Amino acid sequence: MTRVQPAGDARPTMDDGPTKGARPTRAAEPSMDARPSKGARPYGAGRTHLPALDGLRGAAIAGVLLFHTGHLSGGFLGVDLFFALSGHLITDLLLREIEATGTVSPAAFWGRRIRRLLPALAAMLAGVTVLVRVVGPPDLVRTTLADGPWVQVNLVNWHLLAESAGYWDRFGAARVFEHLWSIAVEEQFYLVWPLLLLLIARGGRRAGDRAAVAARRVGHRVAVTAAVGSAVSLALMIALADPADPTRVYTGTDTRAFSLLLGALVATPPARAVLARAAGRWAGAASAALVVGLGTAWWLVDGVTAPWLFTGGLFAHSLASALLVGLCVRAPQTPVARILALRPLRWLGLISYSLYLWHWPVFVLLSPERTGLGGWARTGMVCAVSIGLAALSKYLVEDPIRFRATWARGRSGVLAFAAVMAALAVLWSAPPVPAPAPIDVTDLG
Repeated sequence: MTRVQPAGDARPTMDDGPTKGARPTRAAEPSMDARPSKGARPYGAGRTHLPALDGLRGAAIAGVLLFHTGHLSGGFLGVDLFFALSGHLITDLLLREIEATGTVSPAAFWGRRIRRLLPALAAMLAGVTVLVRVVGPPDLVRTTLADGPWVQVNLVNWHLLAESAGYWDRFGAARVFEHLWSIAVEEQFYLVWPLLLLLIARGGRRAGDRAAVAARRVGHRVAVTAAVGSAVSLALMIALADPADPTRVYTGTDTRAFSLLLGALVATPPARAVLARAAGRWAGAASAALVVGLGTAWWLVDGVTAPWLFTGGLFAHSLASALLVGLCVRAPQTPVARILALRPLRWLGLISYSLYLWHWPVFVLLSPERTGLGGWARTGMVCAVSIGLAALSKYLVEDPIRFRATWARGRSGVLAFAAVMAALAVLWSAPPVPAPAPIDVTDLG
């Protein structure tokens, strides 16, 4: 497998932190679709791109697509793989920034996240809302306009819980934005985690310490924080789980934080050292065993009939996902990592963010009733449409803004962000909301 170096402002999916000893003008960021170029140095020595991590994203989004089309009962677990990978990448990035600069710049981090995530999200929100307004039934228009503002402020998971919108029975009266609960969980993590690491970095400073010593101390404290946070999150899930409807613990940020924090834990220096010693020459076998275990769970698990998922099962799956990510980073030459680095799976991973954004609205709007199709015929159609829209989003919206739009940074970037947020607010409030259908009380008897 060839390791590659990102070009320009493209940021790699793994080790994209600043070089040790240099104070960067702009911290590197992990990305869903960094553009690679040849000549990267090995992991830990500079900035590298690991194609296997793109392949993991491709596998995760494929599982979600098959789950939503009714072909893979445990495909929803792909979201946990996304969470673990995100937690790992973000923490690796921030620890590298701490090693190079001694601190974390949350404002710079949030700016990069906004440039990465908002353009595609805003384009999808606007396009889907207009389309629903034109062709959707009144009930769907109402829920779309009601959910939109909560998506915009990254709180839609809590909004859906307040609305008693059950995750597992949602395939009846669907809402086009309900899949964005997971994006909200990640965004809330992105908001809090850099602040915690900033506090840890400041608390880890001691007069006279060398930079390497201070960074090692910070790494240990981050590992402890991630481990303790994971345990608390698991305890909350077990305490709050309702076997009749586990939606609260499945989509709540507090009870899902362990999926992100376990990925973060594996990115810390102590965990990496333990993983390197434990895996050693057995990295290939360990990776294969983890893939078999995860694949078996995706094939057999049903979220409706598996209450054990919410008393430790999801935690175990997230831990296995985090370990697989860590092994792909530590041992990129294993057969598993090579398979994950195959071009088709990697390309699916490169468009996975936009594909996740678009796939559920497409599934809702191209329903069996509207298309007259079912089974694999409908699956093929909705997946093709979703992939096409995701590719358009990547190449026409995401990449131009991330890699070439100088106006998206600095003061002009702040103004652009404010304009987009204002436009979205108008989108939710300007159109008249259809009145609910009248209820004939004479029929209630």
